Amino acid sequence: MIISLKELAASAEGRICFDYTIDLSGEEVNFEYPFEEPVRVSGQVSDDAGMIRLTAQVAAAVHTRCARCNCPVVYDKAVDVDFALVSGFAGSEERDDVIAVSSDEVDLDAIVVPELILDMEMAVLCDENCKGLCQKCGKNLNEGPCGCAEKPVDPRLEALKQLLPRD
Repeated sequence: MIISLKELAASAEGRICFDYTIDLSGEEVNFEYPFEEPVRVSGQVSDDAGMIRLTAQVAAAVHTRCARCNCPVVYDKAVDVDFALVSGFAGSEERDDVIAVSSDEVDLDAIVVPELILDMEMAVLCDENCKGLCQKCGKNLNEGPCGCAEKPVDPRLEALKQLLPRD
C-alpha cells in the first residue's frame, strides 16, 4: 500500500489510518512458506509537529513445522512497527527507528514485510516437552515409545563397560 505524504500534509486530522491485508503466500522464510492466510496490517501515518511517524501492527497466522517432531504447528504472530520517516536523513550515525524517505510516497509493504520476516522464530516447537523423533526408526516419540533397542554403545567405549558393576 502506498501512502502519499502530500495527502498527509493536506489532511485536517494530520494522520492517515490504514487497515489492509497482504498476500505473502509466495514469501519463503527459513525454507518454508509460512503465510498461507493473508497478513493483516493496521495503523497510521501521522504528522506530529513536523515529525512524520509510522505506527502499525502486523498480524499473521504462521504455518510451520515443529523443529523436533516435524508435526504441523500454527501460531499467531504480531509485530509492532514504529518508525520516524524523514526525508534525506543526514545523520552521521544510523538509527533503527528512522527510515529515510526520498519521495512524497511511502510504500508500507516495503517497511512492514521485512519487519515481520526479521521477527520470525528460527525454530518452533509444538510443545515445550516435545520428545522429537526416534533417531533410528523415525517414529514420533510423542505418540509413545518406538520399540527400538537402547542406543548402541560406542565401540570405542565398550571396554569401559567392564568397569561397571553388573546387576
